[in-house]
Amino acid sequence: MDKASVCLTVFFEDPFWVGVFERVSEGEFSVCKVIFGAPPKDEEIWVFILRYYGELRFSPPMDAEEKVRADSPKRRQRNARKQMQSSGVGTKAQQALQLQREAAKTERRARSREEREEERQRRFAQKQEKRKEKHKGH
Repeated sequence: MDKASVCLTVFFEDPFWVGVFERVSEGEFSVCKVIFGAPPKDEEIWVFILRYYGELRFSPPMDAEEKVRADSPKRRQRNARKQMQSSGVGTKAQQALQLQREAAKTERRARSREEREEERQRRFAQKQEKRKEKHKGH
């Protein structure tokens, strides 16, 4: 049976509040960055997760190492406190976000290249039509 886990880290990245969803599923790690704007309340985050989690665009999956959890409840509490005090996003999440940015960048470049080519073809056809009109007789 495969385990899946999702972790949301909310932090202030000047000038907005940002949330980073980290998802580990079937040994693959992916991440998604969300900008909240104003400081989100717990209820707002819960509503956001319920409404928009299915629409989030996660980064391409990366290999994730398996984390082994300690059995001791005191150690779990200590680790939870340590995670609450540490701010920001882990390096694995930053790498995944960088991969997502690069994928979006290449997609955007390809799309804009196609649009430029279509515009050039349209102008060429328009110019040819205009030349034909000039050469027609009265």
